[in-house]
Amino acid sequence: MARIVVGIATPHAPQVRLPIEGWYALREKDETDRRIDYAALLARAKPNMEDELTDATLRSRLDACASHRDALADVLARAKPDVVLVVGDDQHEQFRDNLMPMFCVYRGENAEVVRKHGSREGDGLWKAQRLDEIQNDVVDRLAVPRDHPAAPELANHLIDFLRDEEIDVASCAQLKPEIGLGHAFTFMYEFMLPHGDIPMVPFMINTFFPPNQPTPRRCYAVGQALRRAIEAWDRDVTVGIVASGGLSHTIIDEEIDRMTVDAILEKDAAALTSLPRERLNLGTSEIRNWITVAGAMEPMTPQLIGDYIPAYRSPAGTGCGMAFAYWD
Repeated sequence: MARIVVGIATPHAPQVRLPIEGWYALREKDETDRRIDYAALLARAKPNMEDELTDATLRSRLDACASHRDALADVLARAKPDVVLVVGDDQHEQFRDNLMPMFCVYRGENAEVVRKHGSREGDGLWKAQRLDEIQNDVVDRLAVPRDHPAAPELANHLIDFLRDEEIDVASCAQLKPEIGLGHAFTFMYEFMLPHGDIPMVPFMINTFFPPNQPTPRRCYAVGQALRRAIEAWDRDVTVGIVASGGLSHTIIDEEIDRMTVDAILEKDAAALTSLPRERLNLGTSEIRNWITVAGAMEPMTPQLIGDYIPAYRSPAGTGCGMAFAYWD
């Protein structure tokens, strides 16, 4: 039978992959981001935000994020799983409003990386020319190959098992050729799977877009079912499970981040499944990925690398809450 040998949870937000210039460019983006009321956020920001935004503080937090990220990659490398199941969100990459599954398993033969950041100014969300340039520089420097192995045999087993447990999931056998894998999954090849040779099953959750975002309780239950499915797979393979995304962003919510991390470390399923849905919005919605993997890793021991990092990037309190966790 297949065995789960490790679980990890990592942010994939831009601040965990960009140099310090990117943090400053993200602040410029936030000031024009039409999804948020920057002026209102500025008016109610917590006191002494200037202390959070000194260049020394930003650089210290950037270094800590990079160190914890690399340590988490080492945890995954030491576990040497034969295949990884990655739980991540799709942000209008494979799916749009004409079809938006709550859960979807990718069962194709190949996991293709087609990552190039184009400008978002044209769709009116924000102004970010400098940010686009920095992100594209990072993509060029990393030079991740396009083609990687997927794991259709495991994917099909998961679909069959979940169906038999009366958990409805969509399936996807082909990625959009101009998009490839979504950002939650390409991040893995950039920083967590540098050799790109471990087959991956992407498990996509609609964390972002109402009205059919799953509840925290449903995410946890689906995670439990994924564990049962893997353990029931009649193959002598080892499996790693990854939560890609989170914690709170674009607006940092330290309280819900700490609620999430504390509940995971304390193995408090009741607290995780009762996290307030009204606060799981925008990037903060990716906490659902962590909840799902916490359900899958329920029998194993969770640990945190370093401390929680509230990585602020603007006086209005925008940024990303960062934590790096694993189960073994």
